[in-house]
Amino acid sequence: MKKILYCLLVMSSFFGYTQEITTQDALRYAVDNLNGTARFRAMSGAFGAVGGDLSAININPAGSVIFANNFASISLTNYNKSNKSNYFNTKTKENYNTLDINQAGAVLIFKATEGSDWDKIAIAFNYENTNNFDNDVFLAGTNPNNSIGNYFLNFAQGLPLEYMQLQSGETISGLYTFLGETNGLGFPAQQAFLGYQGLLFDAVNSNDPGNTDYYTNVPNGGNYYQENFIQSTGYNGKITANFATSYKERLFLGMNLNAHFTDYQKTTSLYERNNNPLYSSGLTAETIRFKNQLYTYGGGFSFNLGAIGKITDDFRLGFAYESPTWYNLNDELSQTLYTQATDGTTNFTTNLSPDVVNIYPTYKLQTPSKWTGSAAYIIANRGLISVDVSSRDYSGTKLKPSNESAYRDINRFMNENLTNTLEYRIGGEYRIKQFSLRAGYRFEESPYKVDYAMGDLTGYSGGIGYNFGESKLDLSYANEHRNYNQSLISSGMNDTSRIRQINDNVTLTYSINF
Repeated sequence: MKKILYCLLVMSSFFGYTQEITTQDALRYAVDNLNGTARFRAMSGAFGAVGGDLSAININPAGSVIFANNFASISLTNYNKSNKSNYFNTKTKENYNTLDINQAGAVLIFKATEGSDWDKIAIAFNYENTNNFDNDVFLAGTNPNNSIGNYFLNFAQGLPLEYMQLQSGETISGLYTFLGETNGLGFPAQQAFLGYQGLLFDAVNSNDPGNTDYYTNVPNGGNYYQENFIQSTGYNGKITANFATSYKERLFLGMNLNAHFTDYQKTTSLYERNNNPLYSSGLTAETIRFKNQLYTYGGGFSFNLGAIGKITDDFRLGFAYESPTWYNLNDELSQTLYTQATDGTTNFTTNLSPDVVNIYPTYKLQTPSKWTGSAAYIIANRGLISVDVSSRDYSGTKLKPSNESAYRDINRFMNENLTNTLEYRIGGEYRIKQFSLRAGYRFEESPYKVDYAMGDLTGYSGGIGYNFGESKLDLSYANEHRNYNQSLISSGMNDTSRIRQINDNVTLTYSINF
């Protein structure tokens, strides 16, 4: 009977077998984080027309040929993230602190033979941790309207009861695996199966294996106390191979070839309890603990093109293009569900741990391209002021194959709700003998047309450097903050917590001429 029902559902394309991917998942790789050397961060990344820094080549690859000689640097960053949450007027706070080597690279300078107009060539290799995913978020509050149980109930509606019931000889792990296989009904059926086995809902006609209508066992009345603890670890890294050349020391041209790789792990532990009156008959669900462990890994490719023009000895203009990044990503997911229910006389506890890792098919993510215009003014060889303006259209973010039903809706949503953004970076530097003082400001618009889901980003930075002659030591401090909405669960209820994330980063860079 299960096989017959399965064939009918597949022919109607009611379910897909892929995982549930959200816009937040796509933006994790599409939205840049400001990283790099201490000098670069102290000036808020305003380096598009300045060059002469290994992190600057990520903005404008022509910047590597500004170096006067061979150069290498390595950077260490302390990341401190503070997340302040407000969920139905209950405020919580969670901090996370970590230390990481976030940059290492070198550039080789080759001077042309005398008489050539193409007077210099630069070849550089640089590694950067472009995004650090280590973070903790905790939110808690009493929801007056919606239960987490709606998530499981919504997936169940329309699915035959037989797929949620264990037959003789079947096990939790076995049926959960069958539903998640490529030839099964997939992620939606797995969620429905967990909810039914966890006593969170029941069938209108429990004697009919073909029943497709269900009702909740979570009591009405609201006042559901809910918690969500989100732990994430990992990074997004990039290795850059750079080539640049200069023409008569007036025009600088460059290009990058970039290899991207990512390793991301997220654990969400969702909890709910209620003290509402029991149903007069049947079961009443009182406690839910739902845990998900997601592991995403993969790699990608992108390239950069850039030019810097020395209009006068003191004034420079820069222009750069960054291609989309084309990722191949893989997701692995494991789940557990713990519930408590009662019929008024007997208490029932379920602890569903299928001990199964869902390994989903590889999918592609294309992030949007970026254009950057820059200007820099050199102040009597003692300092500089630099301005960058970047444009990126996030509505071009795509999951592929784009014609696959699993990605069609989210691609349409991103195209309709994400927008073109502008980012402004302003930085300055001034030298006093061997010391250099630096400061910067950064503002980035929300990728959403309506910025309630994710707000604008504002950042400030400052730093100091000391030149020993053949080597330098630079220190920077950067602060940035952004508000966004964190969903309690991906579907079934639209309640969100307002999160204010504050990042405080301290970076130390050692550089050497050789």
